[in-house]
Amino acid sequence: MLGVPPEMYTSDPMSVIPALDDYVSRAPLSEFEESDWITLHLDLASYVADFLIQKYGAHWTVVDDPAGAAGFRYVIEVVGLDGQTRRVDPIDVVAKEFANRPIEIVRMLASAELTLNLSSQADEE
Repeated sequence: MLGVPPEMYTSDPMSVIPALDDYVSRAPLSEFEESDWITLHLDLASYVADFLIQKYGAHWTVVDDPAGAAGFRYVIEVVGLDGQTRRVDPIDVVAKEFANRPIEIVRMLASAELTLNLSSQADEE
């Protein structure tokens, strides 16, 4: 992934952060067409999900979404530090990051961790 050997990424999903940061910082976002934004959004959402799965043992699950076209959506689910099961949609995490440019991978991951109560900072609030 982005020049990071698969075995390194598998053992440490954070190892790809510098490469992802470099990629998004160099991407000509002002020239992106809709298909480019969709691709970037899905790539980053996939990374957020994979990071949470590898680091915290999270998993994909399906939840009802009456407002959605399909009536359901896929989300990541994990037990937080407080013992409560929480869910987050990686698509939403990335959309929030897109609204707060420049895009920062660490901030995006931290947002997901806070939403899921996976960091000690979230537990202290």
